[in-house]
Amino acid sequence: MNFNELETLIKSRRSIRVWEKKAVPESLLTQAIELATYAPNAGNQQNWHFYVITNPKTITAIADGVQQSADAMASWPEVDKLGEAAKAGLKRSSSFRNAPVLIAVAASQYSSPVEQVMALREKVDPQAKSMREWRGIANSKIQSVSSAIAYLLLILHQMGLGAVWMTGPIQAKGAIEKVIKVPEGSDIVALIPVGYPAEKPPMKDRKAVNLVCEFMK
Repeated sequence: MNFNELETLIKSRRSIRVWEKKAVPESLLTQAIELATYAPNAGNQQNWHFYVITNPKTITAIADGVQQSADAMASWPEVDKLGEAAKAGLKRSSSFRNAPVLIAVAASQYSSPVEQVMALREKVDPQAKSMREWRGIANSKIQSVSSAIAYLLLILHQMGLGAVWMTGPIQAKGAIEKVIKVPEGSDIVALIPVGYPAEKPPMKDRKAVNLVCEFMK
């Protein structure tokens, strides 16, 4: 793959929320996830786990759990204060209900030796406490799994599949983990519905690179 092909792949990927009623071969999903696990990750801990769900009843059970949480939130007066944007977000939270495949991505705990040293030191050193808090902003656990998800989305797109990265449903984390029996010490951090796309969303405007990039000389 040359640079132009890579550029086209990246720029043509879209978040897909409507899929054909067509099964996705397990071999493609396995291949995609295997390649995604070559993503960079903190300490090479590879602290990710992918639950690939193809049973419609299980997907429905997860969607029902997410919808229950969305319905509860919709009754809050704060939602009315924030207007239609908040309401639209709640409506989309279980939009994966009809996806042929749902990949629930989990992250296990990760703590580097340096972070462990800081945790001990901060008991007697305020500076160590600040340093640990700053490192916490750049959460290694989430960054590692996110890099794998970014790879996965591009790989699925290259395979002709459509997917969307969803974190909103994690408002129902407890219900999701109960359905798929996630063990203690691991957390579901994202849902990735997958299928053959039945829509072609337009490209959304991107900020000009000069607005998001600054060369320091």
